[in-house]
Amino acid sequence: MKPPKRLESLIEEGLIDTVVRQLMSGKEANVYVVRSGDETLCAKIYKEATQRSFRQAVDYTENRKVKNSRQARAMAKGTRFGREAQEAAWQSAEVDALHRLFAAGVRVPAPRNFCDGVLLMELVSDGDGNAAPRLNDVVFTPEEAVRHHGSLLREVVRMLGAGVIHGDLSEFNILLAEDGPVIIDLPQAVDAAGNNHAKRLLLRDVVNLREFFGRFAPELLQTDYGREIWDLYERGALTPEVVLTGRFAGEAGEVDVDGVMREIDDALAEEAARRLRLQATE
Repeated sequence: MKPPKRLESLIEEGLIDTVVRQLMSGKEANVYVVRSGDETLCAKIYKEATQRSFRQAVDYTENRKVKNSRQARAMAKGTRFGREAQEAAWQSAEVDALHRLFAAGVRVPAPRNFCDGVLLMELVSDGDGNAAPRLNDVVFTPEEAVRHHGSLLREVVRMLGAGVIHGDLSEFNILLAEDGPVIIDLPQAVDAAGNNHAKRLLLRDVVNLREFFGRFAPELLQTDYGREIWDLYERGALTPEVVLTGRFAGEAGEVDVDGVMREIDDALAEEAARRLRLQATE
């Protein structure tokens, strides 16, 4: 196929040889299958901020570091340079998170290169060598649902151990490779220790997993892994080898009404986005 304009510079630089086909068009980027030597890769082209449906909410960007104080001031003022710097920081967040998580042994695509706003990474494939499907395109038996749910919880634990929370984890950004689920789409990843919204985002990620796999294995709907994981993390007792029970008995206290309302708003927004994505695939 004719290479998209955004990939032409990568071909000129010799980073890729040919563009095979478009793999998907998402809310934040378009992804293409490309060839580089003997290797088949993914090329993720980030959309301009005005074309994305995913907001760079302060929940995600809080406490993100920028290169210098000039950039920070420009971003705060919303100048053209500031918007460009903010966009660059949004894109590099995924690159940084991928390298960090891949080094920690988390099941994410292996990063290869990042050039001109294009992320080159491993193509996650199924048993036939084709691009792996997203979880939302797969029907599971109850046993498969329980197994994959458990393996993804272990990945969430490994991510948290590396200081990273996905922040938008759902069946739409997890691929089912031949050897199990692989987590993708990380530009909104947050620092677990430096973001005041970290706990809420972690709990939402885990609830999303519970609600999806609970469609196939209803017993999962009675679990509370999110609060159990966060409690272990706060107490310094969270390790990749920890045995989770899915039960948590927290202390009774004052209800955070604002927090509850925010959770409701987030759930409504996520459901609206999910329905739009489903309509787009029909």
